[in-house]
Amino acid sequence: MHGASREALAAARERLDALTDSTSVDAAALAEELAAVTALLQREVGLRRVLTDPAQAGEAKATLVQRLLGGQVGGTTADLVSGMVRSRWSQPRDLVDGLEELANTADLTAAQRAGALDGVEDELFRFGRIVASDTALRAALTDQAATTSAKTELLRRLLGGRAEAVTERLVTRLVTAPRGRSLEAGLESLGKLAADRRNRMVAVVTSAVPLSDGQKQRLGAALATLYGRPMHLNLDVDPGVVGGIRVQVGDEVINGSLADRLDDAARRMTS
Repeated sequence: MHGASREALAAARERLDALTDSTSVDAAALAEELAAVTALLQREVGLRRVLTDPAQAGEAKATLVQRLLGGQVGGTTADLVSGMVRSRWSQPRDLVDGLEELANTADLTAAQRAGALDGVEDELFRFGRIVASDTALRAALTDQAATTSAKTELLRRLLGGRAEAVTERLVTRLVTAPRGRSLEAGLESLGKLAADRRNRMVAVVTSAVPLSDGQKQRLGAALATLYGRPMHLNLDVDPGVVGGIRVQVGDEVINGSLADRLDDAARRMTS
């Protein structure tokens, strides 16, 4: 996103956080309604252009939102969307991207309230690994000729009762409405968004053998010291990993004798 859209989205995030700080707001219901508005604006190109037209007064656009959404969604959702269209957006797509992010964030907030956020993070990562290793499954989930109901049913059979309800909702929305993204990119984005709920970074750790609980704790602490932020570890096992372990944090990859290198880095930072 460019400057105006970044500022608009930052303001919308603050409003969402203020709303969901109140336990009286049903975060899961808010997520469902925001996702419905996202789908509406994705379909209605003309409407999203009107709602992001800089030549139109912000209050006029907010009034239009209230008229269109009134009675269709709750007042909290309508007010949040009204606030978003009062802001200036660099391009119409950015408004839809912002709404989608808020819907996902609201669902992750619901998971956090339920103490299930760690589980959702792990499930998103594991689902991504399953998709990456199963070409037939990936083909079925990304088949443009497949109906929404068919994909939803496939995901229900895969995840229903085996994953958190929030995980199933997030993945279903991604698969049925990819909006031009690859499945892998969408899952990665959801994982980062989940980590951001606790101001944590995500480290993808691939080791030749499973790490013990002690090794995981030491690795997490060393990475947190190195990067200056809490770190969530997504763990994978691959016997072919060179040096026994591989860690990726964003675009940075650390290979080889990781323990020694992290210990050295941690000592340097604390000396």
